[in-house]
Amino acid sequence: MRITILNGEPDPGSSFHRYVHELAGQLTASGHQVLTLDLGGLDLKGCSGCFGCWVKTPGRCVKGDDSGRVCRAVVEADLLVAASRVTMGFTSALLKRAADQMIPLVHPYLELEGGEVHHRPRYSSYPGFALVLGPGPGADAEDLEISAGLWLRLARNLKFRTVFTAVADRPAREVAFDLVAAA
Repeated sequence: MRITILNGEPDPGSSFHRYVHELAGQLTASGHQVLTLDLGGLDLKGCSGCFGCWVKTPGRCVKGDDSGRVCRAVVEADLLVAASRVTMGFTSALLKRAADQMIPLVHPYLELEGGEVHHRPRYSSYPGFALVLGPGPGADAEDLEISAGLWLRLARNLKFRTVFTAVADRPAREVAFDLVAAA
């Protein structure tokens, strides 16, 4: 299985950053092809809502940053893992910025889907989606639940099949095993 991990941890020296890389190592050791993108090391300018990715350069951000690399890694994966600590009630700004710049993965055209209005898919298939949250300073169970709910809605809007949500309070080996079993 091809797995892309978006590591939204901004501090490369943190225990959560190490956890994400340990998770990637466990998945690789299990025979999976894993690409880990440490978002803190990428040039992600953020979405300005200009709609250029739909009108001027369909499927690509007009800003010429690393968002194209992120989008390619996402659509080429069988499973996308979004990973971040929850601090001050939500995931990192890095992970949110990367997600905002995934809007070119869908068309600007809308359709009714399950009684809700959603964008039409741009591609014939999309990866499964897994979320790994780390409890950051001051984060409680409610913060983790709210963050997970918001990310699962985003995954639905981007056409990802939700397969797994975990809190990084268990060994990475166990989370890797459960993640693969759910996919």
